[in-house]
Amino acid sequence: MHPLLRAVKPLTEALGAEIVPPSKVRDGDIEMVWEDQVVGGVRLPERPRDIEWFLASAERQYDRPLAELDRVEKQRVVKMLNDAGAFQLRKSVEQVAEVLGVSRFTVYNYLNRPEG
Repeated sequence: MHPLLRAVKPLTEALGAEIVPPSKVRDGDIEMVWEDQVVGGVRLPERPRDIEWFLASAERQYDRPLAELDRVEKQRVVKMLNDAGAFQLRKSVEQVAEVLGVSRFTVYNYLNRPEG
């Protein structure tokens, strides 16, 4: 893999994007150019981010199912999701509560918890 593509790989993974070789670059892909040569491309996800995307990202960070986290870790996940804008999505509180194994009330408590 070209060094430029290797360098942007963590970013593309975080965005849910895909790195494609130069021969597979198509309209809508972002061409990655190194010294005036296309060395590959970045293909953004076709569907917009949804709550599952945010939850999968959080689970990757903790490297285990979110329901297995302790209370403090779950509070951090809720804060992280809130900071990322995940709770602007419809029915996100219910879905987060289900994945964390807590009630909606608990998620709202975590959201209203003062930082400190």
